[in-house]
Amino acid sequence: MSTLAHTMMTAARSADSGLASSGELDRYPYADASAVDRVGAPAWEGVDPELGRVSRRAAGSRGRGLHGQLVQQLGQMIVSGDLGADRPLVPEEIGQRFEVSRTVVRESLRVLEAKGLVSARPNVGTRVRPVSDWNLLDPDIIEWRAFGPQRDDQRRELSELRWTIEPLAARLAAGHGREEVQQRLADMVGIMGHAMGQGDALTFSRADAEFHSLLIQVAGNRMLEHLSGIVSAALQVSGGPVTGCDRPNEASLTQHGRIVDALAAGDGAAAETAMRQLLTVHPEVERVVPAPREH
Repeated sequence: MSTLAHTMMTAARSADSGLASSGELDRYPYADASAVDRVGAPAWEGVDPELGRVSRRAAGSRGRGLHGQLVQQLGQMIVSGDLGADRPLVPEEIGQRFEVSRTVVRESLRVLEAKGLVSARPNVGTRVRPVSDWNLLDPDIIEWRAFGPQRDDQRRELSELRWTIEPLAARLAAGHGREEVQQRLADMVGIMGHAMGQGDALTFSRADAEFHSLLIQVAGNRMLEHLSGIVSAALQVSGGPVTGCDRPNEASLTQHGRIVDALAAGDGAAAETAMRQLLTVHPEVERVVPAPREH
C-alpha cells in the first residue's frame, strides 16, 4: 500500500474513533433529529440537557472547543426552525442555558452573523434572520439543513448544483494538463480502489471528496474554485439520491478512472461525459438525474 493510501486510511480511522487528526475539519455529532423536527417550541425547550452542558462534550467534539460547539448547537436550532425568524437571542440567557462564558457566546454569535443566520443591531439586539438572508452556500449551513427538516430539499438542491458544476469543471480541467495534479487525481482513484477492497467506506468517501474538490480547483475558473467546498459538503451528506459517488463499486471506480484518462489526453468532452455518467442517479432509488426547473 502506498504512503498516500496509508495516510488517508489512518486519518479516516482516527476520525471514526472520534480522535482529531492533523488538518481535520472541525466536525462533531449532530443533535438528535427528533429535537430539531419540532416546530414552534419555546427557545430552549426540548434541547438535550447534556447539550446544554457544553463543557461536558468538549472531550468528544473532535477538536472543536466550547465556541465551536455553541455555534453548532445554535446553528442547528436556527436552521431547523426551533429558533424562528426574528426570534431575539439574549446573550445572558444563552450563556446560562449552555453554561458558557459571555465571551464564548459573543464570539459564537459573530460567527452565526457572518453566515447570515443572525443580525445584531444597536438598541435592537441579536435576532434570527429569515432564510432569504442565510448564506446557503456555507458548508456548515449545508450540513445543518441536510440533517434537519429541510433535508429533502437540501439534498435535491445539492444534486442539481453538482450536476451543473462538476461536468463543466471536468471539461475545463482537461485544458489545464498539470502532471502533478493528474497524478494526485490518479492517486485518489488508487486509494478508492484499495479502500473498496478493504471494505473501508470512510477512506473511500474521503478520497472521493478530495478527487472532486481537486478537479474543481484545477478547472482554471476562480469562481468555480470557490464552490469546491460545496461539493465536499455534498459528498459528506448521506441519505440523498444514490449516485456513482455514493457507492463504492467497480462502476464508480471505472468512471473516476475515465475522467483521469480524459484529462491526461486533454479530451474535455470525454471528461465531461464521464462526469455526467458518474453523477447519474441510479434508477432503483426512483429519482432521475436533476434537470433545470421551470420558473
